[in-house]
Amino acid sequence: MKILLLGHTGFVGSNIVDFLLQEGIRHYGVSRSTGVDLRVQKEVVNQIKIYKPDYIVNCAAHVGSLNYVSKFSGEVINNNVQMISALYEALRKIGKDITVINPIANCAFPGNANLYRESEWQLGEVHDSVASYGNSRRLMHAYSIAYRKQYGIKTINFFVPNMYGEYDSTDPNKAHALNALISKFVKAEMKDTWEVDIWGTGSPIREWLYAKDFAKVIVKVIRDSSLQNILTQPVSIAQNNGISMKELANIINVNFGDKMNLKYLTDMPDGASKKVMANENFREYFGAFEFTDFNVGIKNTIQYYKSQYPY
Repeated sequence: MKILLLGHTGFVGSNIVDFLLQEGIRHYGVSRSTGVDLRVQKEVVNQIKIYKPDYIVNCAAHVGSLNYVSKFSGEVINNNVQMISALYEALRKIGKDITVINPIANCAFPGNANLYRESEWQLGEVHDSVASYGNSRRLMHAYSIAYRKQYGIKTINFFVPNMYGEYDSTDPNKAHALNALISKFVKAEMKDTWEVDIWGTGSPIREWLYAKDFAKVIVKVIRDSSLQNILTQPVSIAQNNGISMKELANIINVNFGDKMNLKYLTDMPDGASKKVMANENFREYFGAFEFTDFNVGIKNTIQYYKSQYPY
């Protein structure tokens, strides 16, 4: 069993690398930081020919904060579309029996949905604040369906909640939401300012997935061929549990002795009001899968950002 991990030095990719090493699973990583431009089809073809993987875990993405994907919307959608096209065209040309595993961010769901159900994920527009990235994730799914239909390329798609954990950017404008918030707390403590600016009203509700739990799901699927055979439709890695951004900020603040002054910038956008994912399908396929305790994940992420300071 050999795995080619695209985007292995990014946030999610780095967490998968950690878990693969822990499990002793052979893998090879490529990303822009290692000199491979995954937007270029020839470069993707070369990497697949060199490593001859059984699985490709596709964590390559151009993404950032709510503000980032809006400000650089053209670059975000263009780069992501190029990477998606390059991957599937490379697989078409090579013709090897390789299974692709895609994480599809929950911003691909309709922005006005109250509960994100897999059967309803295309029944409405994505939220305008994340249109560039959310629509590229919808296109990724469309590519997987079309290339399976014509060329027999197998893809397993997972919908994923907002992720958090170690290895994300220390730039709040590029980091995922929870990580960006934690990085602000750590910086405020280290600089002895004890005040954190929080974008929006604090009312939006979000579900969170510890990035290493995503890695655990990937490994479970790779090791279970019977599970692979039944995952023909996208499944959410879900807990059906969300908390408001204000509640989240208070939970983080507990780890700082409740000493931080929280300042909500209500003139900044909130994004979609609620992002919580139904978990019936996940429990059907993955049974009693144990997610990392949220407080443990928060503590681990805080320690990571403290280890990266100054930034």
